[in-house]
Formats: sequence, structure tokens, C-alpha cells
Amino acid sequence: MSKITAAITGINAWLPETVLTNADLEKMVDTTDEWIVSRSCVKERRILKGEGKGTSTIGANAVQGLLKKTNTNPDSIELLICATTTPDMQFPATANVICDMVGLKHAWGFDLNAACSGFLYALTTAARMIESGAIRRAIVVGADKMSSIIDYTDRATCIIFGDGGSAVLLEPNSNGLGIQDCIMYSDGSGKAHLHQKAGGSAMPASKETVEQRLHYVYQEGQAVYKFAVSRMADVGYEILTKNGLTSEDIAWLVPHQANKRIIDATARKMGLPDEKVMINIEKYGNTTNGTIPICLWEWEKKLHKGDNIILCAFGGGFTWGAVWVKWAYE
Repeated sequence: MSKITAAITGINAWLPETVLTNADLEKMVDTTDEWIVSRSCVKERRILKGEGKGTSTIGANAVQGLLKKTNTNPDSIELLICATTTPDMQFPATANVICDMVGLKHAWGFDLNAACSGFLYALTTAARMIESGAIRRAIVVGADKMSSIIDYTDRATCIIFGDGGSAVLLEPNSNGLGIQDCIMYSDGSGKAHLHQKAGGSAMPASKETVEQRLHYVYQEGQAVYKFAVSRMADVGYEILTKNGLTSEDIAWLVPHQANKRIIDATARKMGLPDEKVMINIEKYGNTTNGTIPICLWEWEKKLHKGDNIILCAFGGGFTWGAVWVKWAYE
């Protein structure tokens, strides 16, 4: 019997209509387009507007489009994992809200939070469920409304992040395609350098935490950058060497879109030229859990059955990892 792997058989993204440009940010905070582009490569990002709209809005739109695009019966979906750092609320899980919004009546779901590495963590988790035979069809959502936790008076963070997300359909494959291998890491000592101070059980929301602006992303840029450059590059190289792959074997590198210099360092370590690297950070910024699947969605028409694709991410916490995928369809 052939080994069963989990293959991505469809993908769809959804991005809010509102565009926040660098020119807009120049009116909001002490910054310039030149300063932003030189440090992050971001030129614009999408922002979700509207009362009561949260990450579930992004995820549900992505899933609805995915079901229609792949002609998939909602009743056939058995599992939905939502990778997000910005859930609609503490509970219930945003995954369950999405299931209700799109009519997935036979799916169980849960949220997974591993910061910017969350999509890879969720993809790997769902893949293991399919490989085990426990389920046959799953959807993994990577989505975030980062604007909900960004301080637009802090130019170190507000220039980077945007809102958006994507959803992928996973199904069993017995032809050697799909997810081949993964390597995941975490290091909780990184908490000091990138976190949201208040709003959790250690520091519940209060009048004081709101007044002190503690419910926004806090980031020590240089410390995070140094760690991310080495770890994301190293794990990308590690998954190649572990599986006897060379740069010539790889069709595409799909890196988390956090910083162009981090992406470049990862590609160099893996020996990959620019033309094999997916980059769209200039249009969407860092959508956290959305970056990697949004890239796959944008490049979908350029992907070919059997292509070796490496997904790499690094996130707060710290978390980081890489996944080797053999693309399953034209």
C-alpha cells in the first residue's frame, strides 16, 4: 500500500478592500515612505474596516471562496484549524465561528496560535490527522486582523503589519505528492522581545492597562531581527540537507513576509536565486498567519504538479519552522 500524505488541493485568499499606504502613514506618525521602504520593503497594506468585523470575517470569506473554487461540498469537511494571533475573542474559537458562518456542519475546529509560524504549525497538525487516517478532508486557515493590536503612534510596528488571510484544502494523496516533511522549533525565552503585554490571564485588561497602551504589539526590532535572520535561514537549509535536496531541486521558496532582509538571508543560505523566491510584502505587509498562504494563492498559476516547494516562517515566542511540499495539481 502506498504511503498516504496530505496534499494541498486548493487555495483561496481574501484581503480587505481598504488600502493603507505609506503616504497615509506619513500623516499619522513621524515617518516617511523612504524610511519605511528602506527598512521593511512595505509600500502598502490592507486594513479591515467595519463594526464587528474580525478575523472570522477574513477567514470565512477565504473559506467560502475556497469551497466554491474547488466545488467542495461543505458537508465533506471534517476539520478546520484557524491559525491566528488575533482571534475574534478569547472564546469561542474563531475556527468554530468560521465553521458556523460558512455552514461546515460536520467539521470540528480549533484555533492555533504560534504567532507568524502558526500557519505552518496548523498545516502540519492537519496533515498528521490525514496521514493517520482519522480524517479525509480538512481546511487550514491562516488569517489575522493585525490592525486590531497595532499602535498607530508607534512607527516601529505600524509600518509593518496588515490584515488578510487565506485558506487551503487538504486531502489524502497516495502518489507521493503533498507534504513530505516538516521541522518545527520554539524558544519561549523570546517572549521578552516580541509580545502583547496585556489582555491575557497574566495581565487582564483594566483601566490602567488601556491607559498605558499595553494591548498592542510590543517589539524590540533589533533583537527579533537578529534571531529571525539566523533561525529562519538555518531551518530552511536544515530541511534541504535532511532530505538530500539541493537548490536545483527547489522550484520555490515561500518565506514568511516579515522583512525583506530576512527573506534574502534565508534564500542565500539555501542557495536560491531571487527568481525562485515568492515576495509580496510590498503590497500586503506582514499579515502574520496569512503571509505564506497568500503567497501560494498569488503564485498558484505558476505552480506545477510535482514542484518542490519550501515554506519557511519565524514568529514571536519565538517559533520557527519549515515544511517541504510537493505541489499536487496544475
